[in-house]
Amino acid sequence: MIEAAMIWNEPNNKSHWDLEIDPDWSRYADMVVRAGSAIQDANPAVTRVLGGMSPIDPHWVNRMRDHGALDAVDVVAVHGFPLDWNLWPIHDWPDKIAEIEAVVPDKPIWVTEVGVGSFGAEEVQVFGVNRTAELLVGRVPRIFWYSLYDLPQEWGATTRHREAEGSSYYRHFYMGLIRADGTPKPALEDYAKVAGDMGLMQWFHFEDPRLDDAVAWMKRLGVRHLRTGLSWADSFRPNAIDWFDRQMEALADFDVTVTFCFTPEHLGIAPHHSSAVHEPDAFADFCAWMIDRYAPASATMPAVRTA
Repeated sequence: MIEAAMIWNEPNNKSHWDLEIDPDWSRYADMVVRAGSAIQDANPAVTRVLGGMSPIDPHWVNRMRDHGALDAVDVVAVHGFPLDWNLWPIHDWPDKIAEIEAVVPDKPIWVTEVGVGSFGAEEVQVFGVNRTAELLVGRVPRIFWYSLYDLPQEWGATTRHREAEGSSYYRHFYMGLIRADGTPKPALEDYAKVAGDMGLMQWFHFEDPRLDDAVAWMKRLGVRHLRTGLSWADSFRPNAIDWFDRQMEALADFDVTVTFCFTPEHLGIAPHHSSAVHEPDAFADFCAWMIDRYAPASATMPAVRTA
C-alpha cells in the first residue's frame, strides 16, 4: 500500500534540479504547492513528503517556508551519505536531524535515504549499517537504507555530470547490500537484524528485471517500509502503465513511500530530467493520477488516464 508520496527527489541538489533555471527554488516550491494540493484532493490519507534534501540544509528549508511549500506537505525529509558524499562524519547524524527539527518544529523529519557504499571496502559498509541503526532507529519515524541492489555499471547513474564527478560518480554503483550479479555482500546479514525498523530505498528502472527478486529478498529480510519511485518521464513511454501496474502490484505487501520526479524532456524548460517545467499543473496532474490509480481514497478500480 502507498502510505506516503514524496514530491521530487533531492531538489536542492544540482544533479536533480536545474538551478540555472530556478536559482531560488521558487518554481520548485510552486510545484510542491500544486502537487501537494492535488495529492491531498486525491486521497487526504496519503502523507505528503517534501522531496528529500541533499545536502541537509536548514537555510533551504526556511526558503521553502518563505515560498509557502511547507504548508503543502506533512513531512520534511533528509538524505545523508556521510562516508561517501557528505562532508560530515557519520556520528553527526543526531545533530543533523536536530538542525532541521529546529526550523521545522511542527512536522516529522524522515530520513528517506541513508547509505554507506562498499566502494573502498565492504567492511566499511558493515560498520555503516550498524552505526546508522544505532544513531537513527528510534530517533526518527522513518528510515530508508539506500539501497538493496548495486546499480549495474552499464545502466549509468542518474546524475547530470557523470564521469566528470570523479570517484563521486563511481560510488553510485556500490551502494547496494547485494552486488549487481545478485550475490549478497557481508552487510546484508547485519541489515537483516534491523530490517523491520530501517526500511529500504530501491529505485526500479523501467521494466526492471530485478523486481521479482527484490520483492523476494525484502520479504525474506523482513522489510516493512519501502521507498521507490514512479517516474513522470517514464509515464510517456510505450507500455508505461503496464509497467507501473506490475511494479505497484508486486510491492503491495509493503508500506510504500512513492517518489514522483523526473521531468519529461518535452515538458521541461530545458530538455533534461532535472528541469523546471513550463506548466507545473502538469506535474500535479501526474501526481493526482498516480494516487487515484494506486492509492484511491475509496476501494475502486484503478483510474484510467483520459488525456
